[in-house]
Amino acid sequence: MAWVEAENDLTRSVVEGPARDALVKRLTKLYDFPRTSVPARRGGYYFFTHNTGLQDQPVLYVQEGTAGSRRVLIDPNAMSADGPVALTALAIDDSGEFAAYGLSKSGSDRQEIFIRRIADGTDLPDRLLWVKFASIAWVKDGSGFYYTRFPEPGTVAPGDENYFNKVYYHRLGDDQSLDDLIFEKPDERETVFGVEVSDEDRWVVITAFKGSSDRSEVYAIDRQSNSTVPVALFTGFSAAYAFIESAADRLLFRTDHDAPRGRIISIDPLNPQGGARELVPESADKLSSAAVIHQTIVAAYMHNASDTLRMFTTLSGEPAGQVDLPEIGSLTGVSGRPEDDEMFFGYTSFTHPAINYRYDFRTRQLEPFGERSTIQFKPDEYETSQVWYRSKDGTSISMFLVARKGLPKDGKRPVLLTGYGGFNISLTPAFDPSNFVLLERGGMYAVPNLRGGGEYGESWHEAGMFERKQTVFDDFIAAAEWLAASGYTNPKQIAIEGGSNGGLLTAAVMVQRPDLYGAVVCRVPVADMLRYHRFTVGRFWISEYGSADDPAQFPFLYRYSPLHNVVDGAPYPPILVTTADTDDRVAPGMAKKFAARLQAAGHSAPVLIRVETRAGHGAGKPLSKTIEEDADIFSFIVRMLGVE
Repeated sequence: MAWVEAENDLTRSVVEGPARDALVKRLTKLYDFPRTSVPARRGGYYFFTHNTGLQDQPVLYVQEGTAGSRRVLIDPNAMSADGPVALTALAIDDSGEFAAYGLSKSGSDRQEIFIRRIADGTDLPDRLLWVKFASIAWVKDGSGFYYTRFPEPGTVAPGDENYFNKVYYHRLGDDQSLDDLIFEKPDERETVFGVEVSDEDRWVVITAFKGSSDRSEVYAIDRQSNSTVPVALFTGFSAAYAFIESAADRLLFRTDHDAPRGRIISIDPLNPQGGARELVPESADKLSSAAVIHQTIVAAYMHNASDTLRMFTTLSGEPAGQVDLPEIGSLTGVSGRPEDDEMFFGYTSFTHPAINYRYDFRTRQLEPFGERSTIQFKPDEYETSQVWYRSKDGTSISMFLVARKGLPKDGKRPVLLTGYGGFNISLTPAFDPSNFVLLERGGMYAVPNLRGGGEYGESWHEAGMFERKQTVFDDFIAAAEWLAASGYTNPKQIAIEGGSNGGLLTAAVMVQRPDLYGAVVCRVPVADMLRYHRFTVGRFWISEYGSADDPAQFPFLYRYSPLHNVVDGAPYPPILVTTADTDDRVAPGMAKKFAARLQAAGHSAPVLIRVETRAGHGAGKPLSKTIEEDADIFSFIVRMLGVE
């Protein structure tokens, strides 16, 4: 604790001052815009979260009809007497009578599930504990729901309360001790589950994931039969399967089996031995999500890391049109049920906050839904472009560039280069108001789509896993080299930033190529690749990284592990490491050890660490804390790069 206090004092002495005060003021204005989540209809109600601008947490509202009055249903801001509280899970029953919702405190992944009666806003006595990454699925009559949770502490060996996930059924009004155990895999420590109920209320679909991998097994329970024994539909963890919906007595799935960019298949759950049928074949673009709305398959495809929305018939898979989306951007969500005549979706870009749209299937009309955000800058003054560059092995990599229109290539442009490259996660256009404190000063924001991510399908993801992880670092290094060679900037003007697996990325490339960057921001990093799996939920990531306990995998992990590759006296650029003492996903000890090792290495550039004492990995972080952290990060960046 004394070390953390001393390190925070050192960091404060560097980042604080009039420049940071001005950043706080500007960031507060940039974040002060209304934002609303994609609405979901249940019964006669619409449910959505809304933040008026500077509220720490978004508030859940319920609204009668598309134009009716709305009222507050859950306000986490009123629950934060003993620490920040965030709404981190929500499932509304089919009739719109009850909301099962999860709360987490101080940024923890731990959640408590409560039940709120929507008519009067009161909570039932039900309270469900030992939940993380909640999956909740109501039955049609609203009498109960299926959900996932971890073991009660004390019932398993210490540390194992983060493993051995199980599926339970909870009846409204029952004590949690009476919940029925529905499904488990007691011999598979790192397996976690998602649970869903088909729209006609017949099938409970359980998807099992081993660790953090998308590869899965799928089991189904027929609620119309007397048997509660799950039937295996897909086994072996050889491919990814995502349940879409039921149609014509078959279950529809999105999968990358024999199709790395994704396709849609169907299977008869009463006769899974008959095998799957292809409904929508693989295309040149990545299939990223699908739903059945208005008895139509609505599928989101990623074309060069930007989203498109296409439709198909549920019976034959024939194309049924598409929805034209504005500019290069990303879907923030799609909402609708099989029987609905309407769907809602949100769309955003690097320069525009998310806008919600309503699509009417009967008229084929698309119109904005809800209020538009008023933002504190002029989006038309900025432009987004996409470029392609070659990585070390010759692979072509795409990268988004965001900057003011008409900036000259004078080699002096300050650039914030960010990346992730892992876990099949795609970095698509997204609005982050904090970036504009650099863009307004003539800077550039650069986002390469590194291997290890999901932008171009499972093959793209696999190219950055296990012993191939170095390709991710090579892709990122090549992005920095391209930015300098293109005439936009020079290495002393490039700041790199990444969090979690992206923190591993920035730490690794800094150690490997310290000459390429003028500043490094390394947020909540996985920095110790030899011991990461021994803390919190680290074992879940073995399916992505490998394990140093395996003699065959130890060498490649040791080869790039940032903590173990720091060289005494090396000319590393200035670095700011961030973490949080209550981060129960990426153990904060890794960030602390990495910063301490760099400080001990004895080079002249500043090595700073910022330790938040009442926030977690990032999810549910109060806006006030986000602004303070952004101010520290950009104060560090502009000072290290010499930006006016």
